Amino acid sequence: MDLNSDLGEGFGVWRLGDDDALLTIVTSANVACGFHAGDPATMRRVSDLAAERGVRVGAQVSYRDLAGFGRRRIEVPPDELADELRYQIGALAAFGPVAYVKPHGALYNTAAVDAGHASAVVAAAVAAGGRPVLCQPGSVLARLAAERGLRVVGEGFVDRGYLPDGRLVPRSQSGALVTDVAAVAARAVRMAVDGVVEAVDGSVVPMPVESLCVHGDSPGAVDMARAVRAALVDAGVAVAAFTGVEPPPGHAN
Repeated sequence: MDLNSDLGEGFGVWRLGDDDALLTIVTSANVACGFHAGDPATMRRVSDLAAERGVRVGAQVSYRDLAGFGRRRIEVPPDELADELRYQIGALAAFGPVAYVKPHGALYNTAAVDAGHASAVVAAAVAAGGRPVLCQPGSVLARLAAERGLRVVGEGFVDRGYLPDGRLVPRSQSGALVTDVAAVAARAVRMAVDGVVEAVDGSVVPMPVESLCVHGDSPGAVDMARAVRAALVDAGVAVAAFTGVEPPPGHAN
């Protein structure tokens, strides 16, 4: 099971989360590419540190929304959005290999249900050399990416609440965040071993995943990540980056 976190989400003198500590725990790093957070110096620093520690780097692409941290849906034509996402992947690739693509925030949630914006993510991943897409299992994005021949890596969120239909609870609603470390660790094991997660109404939702996410900006993210990794190991689950994600031979990184 892969363990990922959203990193590099600082900007200028502003810092968010403990990237250094999380890079000693996770196996994949979703690095902000400058549109919701991140800047060139931050992208370089996180990419270099991830390489030193054997952590895979993915491009966490977003709507152009620094002011809203990428958590506001923006209506933009799919072809224009695809160009903006491809631009972000290229920016991160200037600092090292980009192994996969993951949408951030509102784009993640929108692409799960909206074919236009999902197709933009797919187009950008294809244009970047056929990068795998990290996304919600069973989503519109997962289906469209598979149809284009991309590898789809199902992702589960250990620190976010789920609705009965498998979507994430909106951050504006009660139950959106799970902050108890023991509960987070238990959810991680259940997703990894049983392929299910308990929704906010108590129902059990299928969640076939290959990667688990601990948000880098969550309260106590480092403690959560450590607890999740330890619980997975105790449950007999190997913790490693998902396989088959090297950039295609000869493709510029």
